[in-house]
Amino acid sequence: MKQAMVDAPLGDDVFNDDPTVHRLEAMVAERLGKEAAVFVTSGTQSNLVGLLAHCGRGDEYIVGDMAHCYRWEAGGAAVLGSIQPQPIPMLDDGLPDPSTIAAAVKPDDPHFARSKVFCVENTKDGKALSVDRMREATSVARDHGLLTHLDGARMWNAAVALGVDGAELTQDFDTVSLCLSKGLGTPMGSVLSGPADLIVEARKWRKMVGGGLRQVGMVAAAGIYAMEHNIDRLADDHATADAFASAFAEIDGVTIAAHNTNMLFLSAPGDPTELMGGMEAAGVKMLWSDAGHGRAQSRVVTHLDVCEADVGPVVEALRVLVG
Repeated sequence: MKQAMVDAPLGDDVFNDDPTVHRLEAMVAERLGKEAAVFVTSGTQSNLVGLLAHCGRGDEYIVGDMAHCYRWEAGGAAVLGSIQPQPIPMLDDGLPDPSTIAAAVKPDDPHFARSKVFCVENTKDGKALSVDRMREATSVARDHGLLTHLDGARMWNAAVALGVDGAELTQDFDTVSLCLSKGLGTPMGSVLSGPADLIVEARKWRKMVGGGLRQVGMVAAAGIYAMEHNIDRLADDHATADAFASAFAEIDGVTIAAHNTNMLFLSAPGDPTELMGGMEAAGVKMLWSDAGHGRAQSRVVTHLDVCEADVGPVVEALRVLVG
């Protein structure tokens, strides 16, 4: 990947003439069956410019109440676009509750924001939503005139787990945000794909929010390499997560709360600060937070820089601390 970055032909992407960026954008659009795509700096920026392109001031997007673009992206759509979020309950598998969508759509009345877009996240906490499962919600949204956006930061994990290709997985969405870092291993970057006219609008918003870059083909080349080499290997990350889950579950007092694709959530007895310090002293950086009742909780995410050989040392370090 680093060599591909060094060898990439470059241009000036602010003037839309970087050939490596063009190649990446065309590759993503083709793989997902969309008309066009735009390379952006991050998944947060991808969701933001997508919503800004879909919506005007006083519009709203309907989204699950635990969705990343609602809870963990600093309220950007509301702050920068005057786009109102309308959260609805999210079911255990990460799907926004289809039964609540219709009631969330506002009538055509000056008292209300205009409902414009419905958002889904896949995977959510590692849980992969199938095409049919997502369609339970997107079909309701379309019946009520909403456009659809997929926060697909980890959508390739879902595709690999479900055994489907990207175009099939994203077919019911007008726009798709795809992250190139996370499991695919690039230094930075996401790609927003969708209708050509909307991508033109998103490109304008990208510039406005500070995402216009120059010889960015250097990092776009990393994205191309990742698309060509690092998708199928996500199955390895899922297998490593399985190994972690099995090993952690053998430690007395450790509970696996959830485990899906490349993520697992666990809790252990102890103080989070002490666990964090003890793990780091053993050479493992692992974030812990307070779960209450004398327990701490953590999220473990596997990726191409974590392999099955890492399972033993990490698990043994925790076993010593809680044993």
